[in-house]
Amino acid sequence: MTAQRALVRQVGDRVRESQEALVEGLVQDIRAQIGALDQEAAARSLLEASITENVVAAINFLRQGIDPGQLEAPTAALAYARVLAQRDVPQSALIRAYRIGHQRFLDHTFALLDDLPAADRVPVCVELVRLSGQFIDLICEQVGRTYERERDRWVASRSGVRQQWVTDLLGGGPVDRAAAARALRYPLDAVHLACTLWPAARMTSFDLVAAVDDVRAHAVSALRARAALVVPTDEYEARLWLALPGPPNASASPSSSASASASASASASGYLGAPEGSPLHAAFGRPGAGLGGFRTSARQAARIREILGTRLGSGAAAAPLWVHYDQAAPVALMAGDLPAVRDFVTSTLGALAAAGAREAVLRDTLRVFLDRHRGHAATARAMSLHRNSVQYRVHRATALLPHGERDLADDFNVRAALLAVHWLGDAVLATGP
Repeated sequence: MTAQRALVRQVGDRVRESQEALVEGLVQDIRAQIGALDQEAAARSLLEASITENVVAAINFLRQGIDPGQLEAPTAALAYARVLAQRDVPQSALIRAYRIGHQRFLDHTFALLDDLPAADRVPVCVELVRLSGQFIDLICEQVGRTYERERDRWVASRSGVRQQWVTDLLGGGPVDRAAAARALRYPLDAVHLACTLWPAARMTSFDLVAAVDDVRAHAVSALRARAALVVPTDEYEARLWLALPGPPNASASPSSSASASASASASASGYLGAPEGSPLHAAFGRPGAGLGGFRTSARQAARIREILGTRLGSGAAAAPLWVHYDQAAPVALMAGDLPAVRDFVTSTLGALAAAGAREAVLRDTLRVFLDRHRGHAATARAMSLHRNSVQYRVHRATALLPHGERDLADDFNVRAALLAVHWLGDAVLATGP
């Protein structure tokens, strides 16, 4: 091994020691600089996995002197390229992310060379630029080919055609509604209930298709829907629209359309539950009439999906499997800025916002108590507790609030904070002293 090769390996060892900070910074930079890649929780998780595996592969490339001809793009990087192709994210956004990653990798690496002798520093820098450039070019070539193949396959498939029509409908621009309805075989003049579905545990794409079809059949039967539209978002997620009974006609007044939506909403929330043993999470919007309802219900479902993704990502246990927008609407409106929500929760709940098992029990009890109009008996029934246990827990929870009982004189903020913790989990709790 040459002296220069030994130095490069030494630098690779140093980068490996600071790998976590490098990955975290890369994720933040790419999300901030490339809006097309700053997507919901599931896609962000795939982005982070891709960045992590690419950084590990780059470090190994430096340390082990791998033959470039044997270099293969990481599995997570190829999977992420396929998902972006399915979601109609431009390939240029993906390649730009690699260029940003290359620059930050070099910046991070050069910062670790300060203690090298000046005579060694320049040749090592030159070699690092050469090797990292070689690595990024080879990886970009492979992920680019994967993206193009998947994009061609996806667009040529029936799912890809449906997704393109749905993308146009959701985009808010002019669209030929009659042509879209014919292509999708779905009535756009109906009252629509939108739903986003994704696996609760690891499963194959084949099993996901089967599980989504089971949900479609269950929902159509339970709600007596006129029609259903299933459109895969990517190989890990699908969207479902249900055309509910009693659609408004073209001449219906706004008030009658609103009435139809309200009636459908009551039916959906009253009768639609998860089929027994379903392996899927589901996020529902509110029913809405016409093309506007088609779009709005989908946006609401996406917000609920984001909330559940945040909750699951924070390690919260026993997240609800099927959630309707009405159950978490206030949180859906505030969840776009988690640091602000965390500040609100911690300032409102004080010591009750601590991330401990005891505080979690007290928060849940106080939330149900306030939701049941401060009825001890009603809370005891809802939580299967003795009334005395409810009284004790409510007393202990109230004592942890910043101003004790005075905070419950007007309990709007406390209820909102408790609801935020209930749906967003540890992500909005106090992070430390």
